[in-house]
Amino acid sequence: MKVGNIALENNVFLAPMAGITDAVFRLICKEQGAGLVYTEMVSAKAIYYNDEKSIKLAKVDVCEEPAAIQIFGSDPVIMANVADRLNSSNACIIDINMGCPTPKITKNGEGSALMLEPQLAGKIVKEVSAASVKPVTVKIRKGWDDERVNAVEIAKIAEENGAKAITVHGRTREQFYSGKADWDIIKKVKKAVAIPVIGNGDVFSRKNAESLLIETGCDGVMVGRGAQGNPWIFKDILNKDEESAADIKVSERLSMIKRHMDMLVELKGEHTGVREMRKHIAWYIKGLRNSASVKDKVFHATSREEIVDIISELL
Repeated sequence: MKVGNIALENNVFLAPMAGITDAVFRLICKEQGAGLVYTEMVSAKAIYYNDEKSIKLAKVDVCEEPAAIQIFGSDPVIMANVADRLNSSNACIIDINMGCPTPKITKNGEGSALMLEPQLAGKIVKEVSAASVKPVTVKIRKGWDDERVNAVEIAKIAEENGAKAITVHGRTREQFYSGKADWDIIKKVKKAVAIPVIGNGDVFSRKNAESLLIETGCDGVMVGRGAQGNPWIFKDILNKDEESAADIKVSERLSMIKRHMDMLVELKGEHTGVREMRKHIAWYIKGLRNSASVKDKVFHATSREEIVDIISELL
């Protein structure tokens, strides 16, 4: 699959997820076959004002390539300035977030609130595309709510202003992550534009991914929550003739937990790494015997050694 001048190994991507797709998780998913990984969404305004935390969030290591940086904001000038700064990044793509539903983002006219301002959305894409030497892509939702479904309109505007691909999450902002994703809107967007369209929403298995591609005709699949606790999903989707990666042994899950945690501790220190790992462990062990008891203990653990001892109870 190609996005602009970037040739990707496959069309199964890891979605940008705040607080989840850090450098460690991106690398793990890349190792499992993800054709493109995305950073957590990063505030363009924060980078513009040299916020160290945000600059770190946008950092991409060469071992993660190919990777995309997702930025959000509502000021075309600031967005373009940051895109220019990111030209020196190891990332191969700049993605504009027009889909985040959280109130702290939308109240500032950012994220999915941009879908309520088509003219501004187009200006942002145009300015960022002009400033970036990397292909610029856009991630949108179905619309703001059921009365304002305008994914097709926004997709056309994005294409007209220089976007090289568009990702469509088949839910409205009002839905957040509830209910069922509407894949039909992805199909409509695909028919309306010539650039690649990536489908997003309710991909939790190989079967889901195959159905999304067939039903919508989209060019690629983006996996979000389906990868939480299951980075093997990329291998599962891609290795169609092999045994399903959904049946991962408990010992392999525990081995991945330890590796994931060790990488987080190395990157962020034990205090932060252990605490950030708690949610990942809850996802990794979901459905296993004694998982509820183990999860409770994990959320009270404060050291790597404690967690290693606790998860051994699953064997």
